[in-house]
Amino acid sequence: MPHTPQHGTVVWNELNSHDVEAAKGFYGRLMGWDFAPMPMGDDTYWIIRKGGADIGGVFPMSGPEFDRIPPHWMTYAAVDDVDASTKEAKAAGGEVLKGPFDVPGVGRIAVVKDAEGAVMGWISPKM
Repeated sequence: MPHTPQHGTVVWNELNSHDVEAAKGFYGRLMGWDFAPMPMGDDTYWIIRKGGADIGGVFPMSGPEFDRIPPHWMTYAAVDDVDASTKEAKAAGGEVLKGPFDVPGVGRIAVVKDAEGAVMGWISPKM
């Protein structure tokens, strides 16, 4: 039986990329990673695999809403309740950049900026 990650545990790392094929080539060569496709609407999300284990993902930043966002790595931490946690973040001086939303089969996610400006993804995983 899968376990639910403990609140505050880092659970996923994701490369957000404008050129997914170049990123896959770079990391595949230098890190020995394999990539498994996961359909995502009109696009494809790529699961990063190493030694048969899922260790992260590559998100394609396609579309005009991503034009001004540079490629970057996003870390995700598990939280017990994304909705409650984002309210607490605001009260503590943070900002919710992308409000809670559901990813079917994955969980409920939000992107939060802390009081200093650092950005992190929060997820209530659906196990």
